[in-house]
Amino acid sequence: MSLLPDELWRRILEIGIENRSLGYKALCSISISCRRLHRLSDEDSLWNRLLSDDFPLNHNLTPSSLSSSSSSAKSIYKFRFERDKERRVAAHRRALLRKESQVAEHSRRLRAIETRVSQETSKMRETVAELSNLRRVRQASVALNVWQPEVVRGRQKQMVEQSVVPAESRIHALEMELRLCKQQIMGLEKSYVSVDIPICDMICKDSKSRCHLHEVVPERGKAQA
Repeated sequence: MSLLPDELWRRILEIGIENRSLGYKALCSISISCRRLHRLSDEDSLWNRLLSDDFPLNHNLTPSSLSSSSSSAKSIYKFRFERDKERRVAAHRRALLRKESQVAEHSRRLRAIETRVSQETSKMRETVAELSNLRRVRQASVALNVWQPEVVRGRQKQMVEQSVVPAESRIHALEMELRLCKQQIMGLEKSYVSVDIPICDMICKDSKSRCHLHEVVPERGKAQA
């Protein structure tokens, strides 16, 4: 290394930056390898090229305290790097908040669907129980027209007399109600699946986004100064 002149090492670093094979992180790593490369890698010509490549639209983001001729290009790069990272992190957090809001809304919809399914299921059970009782009443009513032991006949007659509504019309209404309950439950289950799958995807993406929240950096800059 000592045999090569500074001009050659400087040109090697310039070619690396021009070819985009050397970025901010690589240049910082080179600077700690030895005193000579530390001096060469801090030169403004290299950092100005990185500034123009990594922050072409951020010329107005340099504060007056860093705009003087005494400020190095590396210091200006560090400032713009930090500002850009803060902007990216803030945008990432806003995106996370939007996702959390969507997850909360989908969760609310899922709970509402679960409540309706529970209500329809309870209603269906009550309908099935009443329908079963009315069918027994109808069977008892038919059995009264044929001969049978008096004890059995008395029980069936009592069952028919205790029915306060006509069995046939009520059975027909309950059968219709039962079919409607089943249709409602099937529709709600489909709605549940259509809401549940997107919310799982959003939760997965939200978790990944949280893991990378503090890793939001410029494309070529991967480490702090």
